[in-house]
Amino acid sequence: MHIMEGYLPPMWCAIWFIISAIVVIYGIMQIKKITAENDDAMPLLALSGAFMFILSSLKMPSVSGSCSHPCGNGFGTAFFGPAVTAVLSVIVLLFQAILLAHGGLTTLGANIFSMGIVGPVCGYIVWVALRKANISASISMFFTAFVADLMTYITTSVELALAFPGADMGATFATFLGIFAITQIPLAIAEGLLSTVIYNYIENARPDILVRLGVISEQEAGAN
Repeated sequence: MHIMEGYLPPMWCAIWFIISAIVVIYGIMQIKKITAENDDAMPLLALSGAFMFILSSLKMPSVSGSCSHPCGNGFGTAFFGPAVTAVLSVIVLLFQAILLAHGGLTTLGANIFSMGIVGPVCGYIVWVALRKANISASISMFFTAFVADLMTYITTSVELALAFPGADMGATFATFLGIFAITQIPLAIAEGLLSTVIYNYIENARPDILVRLGVISEQEAGAN
């Protein structure tokens, strides 16, 4: 799998691929709609994909003995939503599997489901909730990126526990969680900070684009 530590039986590869394919198809439709309505969305879309590619390519050893990395999936989620981020994750994961030997093609569905769907969905829920609570976009971006990153690894732990339940699935899940998710917390914090820094730059440079995408209001853009 993308986490460099596990593999999946064929049945689970197929299950996650089918589920992910449905979301990705919807995401492609969303991209067509967004880019048709707003030409300025394309550079930001490309930036979101590049951000995800670079961060998720950084393999770092963790204290648990596994290999960990940031995900970069919360950044684009705040701008375009989880379905579009799922499409970006397909491109990123394919490039990494083919060119960098990071992840695999047979487990592509499982990796999309964790990094491109569940992580972004959870991050998007946080983004919407914080923005409705009138929390600033910068702070909202931090927590969106943090949650999306962490939930990616929690989902991966679930996927592995389902595929290899052992004698006690709960204990197996706890083991995977301890190996992958808990050690991810510092990286998730760092990713949240980096995402916020880049977001602040974009908001200061081109707030008009964010207004057209509905990321911030005209009042917030005027304040900057």
